[in-house]
Amino acid sequence: ALMGRFHSAVVFLIVLMIAANLTPLGDKPFMMIKKLFIIAVFFQLGIWSSYLIGHFLMRYLSRRTGLESEIMPNAYGALNVVSHFLVWTILVLLTLDNLGVNITALITGLGIGGIAIALAVQNVLGDILASMSIIFDKPFEVGDFIVVEGAAGTVESIGLKTTKIRSLSGEQLVFPNKQLNETRINNYKRMEERRVVFRFGVVYQTSYAHLKRIPEMMKELLEKVPKVRFDRAHFHNYGASSLDFEIVYYILTSDYLQYMDAQQSINLELFRRFEEEGVEFAYPTQTLFLNANSLTSK
Repeated sequence: ALMGRFHSAVVFLIVLMIAANLTPLGDKPFMMIKKLFIIAVFFQLGIWSSYLIGHFLMRYLSRRTGLESEIMPNAYGALNVVSHFLVWTILVLLTLDNLGVNITALITGLGIGGIAIALAVQNVLGDILASMSIIFDKPFEVGDFIVVEGAAGTVESIGLKTTKIRSLSGEQLVFPNKQLNETRINNYKRMEERRVVFRFGVVYQTSYAHLKRIPEMMKELLEKVPKVRFDRAHFHNYGASSLDFEIVYYILTSDYLQYMDAQQSINLELFRRFEEEGVEFAYPTQTLFLNANSLTSK
């Protein structure tokens, strides 16, 4: 593949250089041909380097992100531009050095200019570097449901500068990649199971037998719900107007709708069981006890 990427002008100058070595020429024509030959050699090295960089970048990114990934073009484009710029800058400097040009002052100037440019575009560069971090570390991917600083939504695209998220209410949220890289992100798409803490209270008039029966009842109820794993059920607390129970279980999926379906099924079945057994749910109430003797004396 590399040999097929010989530039025709480079081939011509190689042949011309060989002929110049075999044919007696004056110093000036020979030096001119030699300089052109040096330029041609480094130019050909640049062509080969560009091909190799593109080839290996594509292979590396396809392993990291997948060929069908929406972030593949962004990652490839950014890394390709940066790597080509560095390679061609080095080749130009080497060409000038081989042509007898003093490149020390040029390198110094490029360094100062590079610092000035970096300071001028540091925010943009920060976002681009952050996008590279997102692409390679993969804290989230297109299609993941995430929560960032209280904003929740589905990731639509990951660009070089920004990431776009479609919120639950429908609007599009645009976050700078640098901000996403520096903040905490909750990725619910990668949640293998959801822990649920479920609390409810019953009235103080509930019998001891029922209080003892409720944790058992909750275990039986939860074990019959699909994709639910029971963890524990306890008489938790003496509340101000209720006897409180705490139930913990796991939804064995990250799907929010399935979680809500399971919770609804649990709520309905619990209501039915309590209705059958005559157990009453508590709600905020106050009972006022009056002393008849104190009222009479007044």
